[in-house]
Amino acid sequence: MRDSLGWIFLAFLLYLVFMVVIGMIYAKKNSSSEDYFLGGRKLGGFVAALSAQASDMSGWLLMGLPGSVYAFGTGQSWIAIGLFIGTVCNWLFISRRLRRYTIRANNALTLPTYFENRFHDKKRILLLVSSVTIVIFFLVYTASALAAGGKLFNMVFGIDYKIALTIGAVVILVYTFMGGFMAVCTTDFIQGMLMLVGLLIVPIIALQMLGGADISTVLDESAVAGGAASYLNLMHNNGTPHKVMDIISQLAWGLGYFGMPHILVRFMAVKDEKELKKSKGVAILWVALSLVFACVIGVVGRAYLHPEVLTGGAEENVFIAMIIKMFTEDIKAPIIGGIFLCGILAAIMSTADSQLLVSASSMAEDIYKGVLKKDASDKTVLNVSRITVLVIAVLAYIIALNPNSSIMGLVSNAWSGLGSAFGPIVLLSLFWKRTNFHGAVAGIVTGALTVIVWDYIPLVSGQTLGVVTGLYSLVVGFALSLLAIIIVSLVTPAPTKEMIQEFEDVQNGNI
Repeated sequence: MRDSLGWIFLAFLLYLVFMVVIGMIYAKKNSSSEDYFLGGRKLGGFVAALSAQASDMSGWLLMGLPGSVYAFGTGQSWIAIGLFIGTVCNWLFISRRLRRYTIRANNALTLPTYFENRFHDKKRILLLVSSVTIVIFFLVYTASALAAGGKLFNMVFGIDYKIALTIGAVVILVYTFMGGFMAVCTTDFIQGMLMLVGLLIVPIIALQMLGGADISTVLDESAVAGGAASYLNLMHNNGTPHKVMDIISQLAWGLGYFGMPHILVRFMAVKDEKELKKSKGVAILWVALSLVFACVIGVVGRAYLHPEVLTGGAEENVFIAMIIKMFTEDIKAPIIGGIFLCGILAAIMSTADSQLLVSASSMAEDIYKGVLKKDASDKTVLNVSRITVLVIAVLAYIIALNPNSSIMGLVSNAWSGLGSAFGPIVLLSLFWKRTNFHGAVAGIVTGALTVIVWDYIPLVSGQTLGVVTGLYSLVVGFALSLLAIIIVSLVTPAPTKEMIQEFEDVQNGNI
């Protein structure tokens, strides 16, 4: 086993060095804030597609989702169904119009700047509110990615969780700090390919290693709740029939896509609409394959690892355990196993780097230059953004220090917060010309506060409303934010003629 760990360590080392080298290469090409934050709007179609989806899925795809299916059954797949629907809608309906509008809205580089320009916010209230919201929820989101990295290194190498967490955080920090958006997108493209290959190949090999054994029988032997029939039933969860509220909550994950800054920024950065069209097909196919096989890993992993049963939070390590068993015990090809484990590391890094960069852009471009020092030079903004990357990484690291942190739980809270705060206003700003500044502020604040109250404040007998009702906060936050925008926009002054003209220009392609 020690020899196998040596080969796995070599694969990790080469991979990490490669990521840092990419950061060093792109560091020389960043001459302006537009280069650092959007790559000069020169992103190619394939890179945009895999970068957007790799940054989206994170360690959640290879650890959180398979772990949930492993523990509770295929009823957890409703989350994947919701995410697939959300991905398709995002690429089909949001991507092109958002790219057009950010160009028409004075070449906005970030989502908060887009809101400011879209609603002609001279007082920069929208800029400040949206930027602070991004930083708060991305702290939690980045912490989930760092926690996943810590668990990966801890399980593979037996390194203390805190040391493992530190190693992963430092590498992510280095290439994001140096290379900016293009370094992040290029590494995300490579990471997206690694993730997909691992997702496709490992469960197929595991099925072959089972040697034609009846999976249902093995699942029964592993003591799945309710038996194999219930475990494999999409309408059951943890051995009991799914409640309607549970299915609604899981499908609602798809709503989050409309408000994810680290995904939306890819649409803004694509070279042209021809490349964007190319991106759609690639991204949708990647997501479909990835989500299906992530769920398959949970089921096949339960059978393949039998008689071992992962419990007490270790369920999220099912894919890692499969790879280690497969390539160190069954096939004895540790270097290949190391490469597949790098796929999991890739999933973790691809999200953490994007979140760090978006947080940095919100702080440097939107708050520092937009509010505090409007005459700041590009060089100063770049320096502030890099300092912000460092600060956000340290704060996320502190949040992730608890080794019992649930990747699924952290991602769920951050996803809900961002989706509720920004999803409704992104949709209405693009498709409803009556949306105004007052409605935008009301929507962002309502969505963010709803999630904080629903998930974090124990209002009923020491429990949160989320626990008491069983309803995902994104459902409530999204709905209330949408209502707030519509009602406040209708009872306050209509948008100016100039704003209406900009809306119609985007609608007609006159940018």
